[in-house]
Amino acid sequence: MLLKEIISSLQEWAPLNYQESYDNSRLIFGDINSGISSALVSLDLTEKIVDEAIAKGASLIISHHPVIFSGLKSLSGKTDAERAIIKSIQANIAIYALHTNLDNISSGVNAEIGRRLGVKGPRILSPKKDLLSKLVVYVPESAWSDVAEAMWNAGAGTIGNYDQCSFRIPGLGTFRAGEQANPHKGNIGTLHEEREYRLEVLIERRLQHNIVRSMCQAHPYEEVAYELYAIENEHPQVGSGMIGEFPDALPVYELLERIKSTFGGVVRFTKPHLQEVCSIAWCGGSGSFLLPVAKSAGADMFLTSDFKYHQFFDAENEIVIADIGHFENEQFTIDLIADHLRKKFPNFAVLLTENSTNPINYL
Repeated sequence: MLLKEIISSLQEWAPLNYQESYDNSRLIFGDINSGISSALVSLDLTEKIVDEAIAKGASLIISHHPVIFSGLKSLSGKTDAERAIIKSIQANIAIYALHTNLDNISSGVNAEIGRRLGVKGPRILSPKKDLLSKLVVYVPESAWSDVAEAMWNAGAGTIGNYDQCSFRIPGLGTFRAGEQANPHKGNIGTLHEEREYRLEVLIERRLQHNIVRSMCQAHPYEEVAYELYAIENEHPQVGSGMIGEFPDALPVYELLERIKSTFGGVVRFTKPHLQEVCSIAWCGGSGSFLLPVAKSAGADMFLTSDFKYHQFFDAENEIVIADIGHFENEQFTIDLIADHLRKKFPNFAVLLTENSTNPINYL
């Protein structure tokens, strides 16, 4: 396998522009044209993980958390992260991280947590904005289906679980071809009228270049009239956290026991204000910032990690906060990544780390 093939698959699944502004999801080290024999998947990249990759002959490490996060000013080997990077470079082991972009997709980290909790109908808790645009193009009536199909094939017109979504309005277009023009319809120097459609589709901005190019290639006119509008709509399948319901209401302490048996570690929780839990919101990693959203959404419980002492008071007897370890609630991410790669590349060796990178121990 070429590294760029693996990266392309991962970025198609979890696009880089879905990551948060503070994140560093990307290829951190490696030549995209290099051949990869096998990949080792881990939650974190530590010196011990690099040693494991060397021992197993893996030429790529895929981690959830980026080893370079807040920025490194030197590589002197003073810290575990620096030593891990130095060893990776010396052994020519590529490093790739997909962090909050994997958190923010509807089939990512939070989907895996919801599946293991047994939640039905999971949906994004806090959808992202500033990811969508509206593309408008004016096309002759006889060609609208060809142009629309070209845009759909490039990724336009998807809204939630529906695709090939569009809206068209009939109208009358006019133009006059200049001396250097090569008009599809009409004559040089003569005003021409053409029955046209105003065709509107929703697009993701990350796909804008390819969609516009495909549209122009399919359009019969020499000069294509189109417009792009930034819109404030939320993206229903991209964002932070998730919320869903259980098939049947669960006694609150039974659910807390399920959480502990599923994820291990320790569960810290606020005093329950109810007897049963019907709906639950959750967020992989540090999700305390989503507590107001979880409360507004009507969740009975909010499951995440890294709550500080005083933040527990914010439950205000309106919601049960259940806090488990950061490692514990993201530990199944490596299975998620491995399953994706194995489905995409059945003959490629994907290895799961045998080392726990959890820096916290419990008595």
